[in-house]
Amino acid sequence: MIDLSKDDGLWVATINRPDKANSLTRTMLSDLADIAEAAAGDARVLVLTGGGGRVFSAGADLDEARAGLATDPVWERLSGALAAAPCLTIAALNGTLAGGAFGMALACDLRIAVPKAKFFYPVMKLGFLPQPSDPARLAALVGPARAKMILMAGEKIEGPPEALAWGGLVDRLVADEDLMQASLDLSADARGGATAAHVAGGIKGLVPMVTG
Repeated sequence: MIDLSKDDGLWVATINRPDKANSLTRTMLSDLADIAEAAAGDARVLVLTGGGGRVFSAGADLDEARAGLATDPVWERLSGALAAAPCLTIAALNGTLAGGAFGMALACDLRIAVPKAKFFYPVMKLGFLPQPSDPARLAALVGPARAKMILMAGEKIEGPPEALAWGGLVDRLVADEDLMQASLDLSADARGGATAAHVAGGIKGLVPMVTG
């Protein structure tokens, strides 16, 4: 349920469970973490997106969440691998981003989204804590008060224009049909040569990052 394509240093990992709103099982999260860790060796760009056209990911599969997935360390393994990857990482948000799926998007270098995307992280309502690294990463992007509005007050951001206004939660708004091309355009320099991954890793080391 995770599809991976590779083309000359560009890796695209697609969450492909549209019949379940691309909700994530432990196996899917482990597969994504494997990809993020492997990208450190071979990829110059890693793009994460969702299949089906409506939802990037609804977060944890609810049955597995109730059975323990909500507190499984695999979430932190995935977000940590994305944050540490020396390549450029892009979350291409083809639709709504919800719950634990926030973690992987927050850990990416860039987030681009289509107009229909919505953003919410209903941890209080569901009785779960957010993943350990998510509050700090979210606060670094939108500020402490807005992070609390999302995590504690259950505020739903109704679209990328609002997300853009809130700060760095979304870096660019694009039309649905332009999402992957926008990802390619943003990654052009990082894909440009054999030294690109080394340079990208060096830049990421210079820019302040929230890694935990």
